[in-house]
Amino acid sequence: FVILAGINFSLHYRLLSGNLKAFARSEELRFYLGMGIFATVLVMFANILFGTYESWSDSLRYSAFQVWSILTTTGFSTADFDQWAPVCKFTLVTLMFIGGMAGSTAGGIKYVRILIFWKFTKMQIRKLIHPKSVEAIKLDNRKIPSEVIQSILGFISLYMAVFFVATLIVTGQGIDLITGSTAVIATLNNVGPGLALVGPCQNFAGLPDLSKAVLIVCMVAGRLELYTIAVLFVPKYWKDVRYPRWRWSKT
Repeated sequence: FVILAGINFSLHYRLLSGNLKAFARSEELRFYLGMGIFATVLVMFANILFGTYESWSDSLRYSAFQVWSILTTTGFSTADFDQWAPVCKFTLVTLMFIGGMAGSTAGGIKYVRILIFWKFTKMQIRKLIHPKSVEAIKLDNRKIPSEVIQSILGFISLYMAVFFVATLIVTGQGIDLITGSTAVIATLNNVGPGLALVGPCQNFAGLPDLSKAVLIVCMVAGRLELYTIAVLFVPKYWKDVRYPRWRWSKT
């Protein structure tokens, strides 16, 4: 169920409408499932290699549940993954950043943004070799408008800025870097648990009040999307709210 909840709901509608090709054509869905399967296999092998679990069945069961729970920002935990090997924790934190698919119940940056950003990066690298080449970024065989690409680049930049500023404030209260950074990631993406003092077997109760306030803002901003919160700090927005343009339009 957590895997289904992390999929774009428009794809669910198309599937129920009998459009099976929509699932096969969706690049974001393939990226989403591929990343989840790859992370599951990686964490499973790491848990066996580092002796966290002795049997393959236990390693697969705990690894798969934890990977998909984190990837879809469900936040449930059946194991204390804070005790897992560093490579496992790094993988889970990476999944926290990305989240699920656009149009799903999951939080995070979303796979479609990461996919378009990756295609944009590859295009820019190719242009270093062929400066005069004219290329277009496509997703599911559809050209992505430049305005959408700019919006995605702006969102990722804003996301990273909020992450760094929030982490700076939280760690400035005497919280260690792992706790502070993963607490911001967990709240900004609405994941739930982080690592160290905010791990799956811990909670946020011991954090300073200012840190809790910052994390509350992160939770709200992550749930409403960063652009929604950012526009509230633009003076022109409030000017347009107080003096709507339609009041001055001539009939």
